Amino acid sequence: MLNTSTDSKKATSARKPDHVEIKAQRMGFEFNEQVPHYWLDNNYLLSHMMNALSVLFPQGEQFFVDAVRAYRDDITDPELKEEMRGFIGQEAMHSLEHKAMNQHVRDQGMPVEALEKHLEVVLNLSKKLPKRHQLAITCGLEHMTAMMADMLLERSDIRDDMHETMRPLWMWHAIEETEHKAVTYDVFEQVGGTYAERTFYLAFSTAALGVMATYFTTRMMLNDRKNFSLKDSAKGLWRMWGKNGAFSSLIPTWLEYFKPGFHPWQHDNSELIASFKEQISAHIAPQYQKGSNRTLQ
Repeated sequence: MLNTSTDSKKATSARKPDHVEIKAQRMGFEFNEQVPHYWLDNNYLLSHMMNALSVLFPQGEQFFVDAVRAYRDDITDPELKEEMRGFIGQEAMHSLEHKAMNQHVRDQGMPVEALEKHLEVVLNLSKKLPKRHQLAITCGLEHMTAMMADMLLERSDIRDDMHETMRPLWMWHAIEETEHKAVTYDVFEQVGGTYAERTFYLAFSTAALGVMATYFTTRMMLNDRKNFSLKDSAKGLWRMWGKNGAFSSLIPTWLEYFKPGFHPWQHDNSELIASFKEQISAHIAPQYQKGSNRTLQ
């Protein structure tokens, strides 16, 4: 049984910078025949891996929304309540945009429906946990998405490897993950979340995400096995886990979560939001340029 006493070393000094706004924005991305089959570094493995992550997002982000919404009436801080509304709205928009990408992946003959059903089973099991433990899982996964978002905004080598038809989706997603990276953590602390809970569920959620992402990627590769390339696969693994790899380079940041008193905004990367926001705004579809046309609570 996890310790249910509150963490004695809350991170009270860190908070979201005032200039960072958490606001939902529908983008209306479209994916067509102009998107290359292997759109990330023209690499078989890397492209299937990112497609697999996209399939995880709609249901996964609905899990995040539900975990936060469960505490909507328990939060009295008006600023945090407003941030929760922004978080829910942004995650809902992410689900919609990735559903559009996933339809493109489905059209390429990938087994998206089967993978979604497998994910649904896993998430339904997670929903049997106490609601604060579901929130702890969400905090752990938000830490990982924030790490990956920061990496994408920081590293031009990774951005440049994305085909221009896919780059805007992932850049926009990275910006918004950065904007709301502390919301679930702040809610978790305010409702009595403990150090034991948050650190246990980071390890748990990392393992679960790793297993599901690997399984989804493998299924897609098997579905596309006629184009299997050992060279591409080896190159992709090195790009992920080799020296300065996309994932291996994140290990120190992942470990920071285990520090007592950790807070996501102790790493203030808000300047990256400003540097890319205007560029990404140019990709908003005309029908959504005045807003998302949806209010989500």
